[in-house]
This record gives sequence, structure tokens and C-alpha cells, in this order.
Amino acid sequence: MKKSSTHKKHKKIIARDLSKLYHFLLKNLGAQNWWPGNSAFEIMVGAILTQNTNWANVTSSIANLKKAGMLNPGQMYAKRRSLPKMIRSSGYFRIKSQRLISFVKYYLDKYQGSVMKILKVSAEKLRIELLQVYGVGDETADSILLYALNRPVFVIDAYTRRIFSRHRLINYSDEYRKIQRIFHDNLPTVVDQYNEYHALLVYLGKNYCHKHDPDCSLCPINSF
Repeated sequence: MKKSSTHKKHKKIIARDLSKLYHFLLKNLGAQNWWPGNSAFEIMVGAILTQNTNWANVTSSIANLKKAGMLNPGQMYAKRRSLPKMIRSSGYFRIKSQRLISFVKYYLDKYQGSVMKILKVSAEKLRIELLQVYGVGDETADSILLYALNRPVFVIDAYTRRIFSRHRLINYSDEYRKIQRIFHDNLPTVVDQYNEYHALLVYLGKNYCHKHDPDCSLCPINSF
């Protein structure tokens, strides 16, 4: 009985802290308006291109694809031999070309490249399918689900691990789904909040909570 009571108390503390931090960040940093993209497919492509690089490098690749008329599944697959040249700025362009082609083939074969069709499938089923696509891991799959398809899944990235492990709410090396469950269990299941929270953490990680030499004295949550 005592153990159960302690566990419930601990969960309340985590839920309070996660919610408190979210509202603090939103008030002090403002809405981030993520993810940049004019269509669900553009966001899907961006989620793959942004692997191991920064967003500034991705925007150039996206611009090239738009100019070439390749930001739709059919045209991208038809012109797939041009992909490496188009996305060179995003880094690892040959590998990412293969990943994009694999994803687009899945999207066309399974859903005919239709957002309306893919939206009819549950988030959990889609997640299983996405993880079977070459080059799509947990973070990329969840970014597609959250940002492109508006599904309530919290994205766990290196910034999230770094910030919350430094504040001793998680262990950095914990398994992806274990960390994700902490957010799912202790926050309202609201797409907009998951979206905004993750974007705020990315901003915090990029600007203050660096991997090396973090700017703790200037960090907005140094006293949190």
C-alpha cells in the first residue's frame, strides 16, 4: 500500500513538472509554429532529410525539389534518379535518397500517395509500418505521425533526452518508448501541445542546452 502511494505521488510530481515546464517555455519563448511545410508530403520528406543535419541545410533541398516539381510522391518516384543531386545540401545525400525512395514506394504502394487514405489508419498501425521502411526509426516515424498526420505521439529526440536527463526526470539512455510513455502518461493527449512542446525543447536544446558547454547560466529554465 505504501509503495503504491509513493508511486502515485511520484507520478503527480512528474505530471506537474512536465506541465509546468511546458507553460513556462511557451510563455517565455513563444509559439514555434512547427513544422514548416506546405503539405503533409513535404513534412514527411523533411522528417527524413533532417536526419543528422540541421534544418537550414534541409530548406535548400526542399527548395530544389519544389523547383523540379518533385514534391509529390508520384513525381519524386518517377524522377528518383535525380534525387541525390536535388538533396545534396542535406548531407548523406546518397543514403537519404535511398531512404526517400523506400518511403515513397511504401507510400505509393500502400496508400497510392494519398493523405486521405493514410489518415484512415490508426497511429499505432502506421507506426509499425513506418518502422519497417528502410531508414525510418522511432524519431522519424513519430515526426511523420505528429507533424504530417496530426497524430498525438510525442517525439523523443536528443534534445529531449539531454534536457530532461540533466533535470533528472529521465535517464538519457532509457529506451525510446519508455521515455515517450512518461510524456504520454503525464500530459493531456493533445496534438497541438505535443507539437509545440517538442518544438520548444528543440529551441531550448539548440540555443542553450548544448551537448558540450551548455549555457546553464543563461538558460530560461536554469532555476526550474
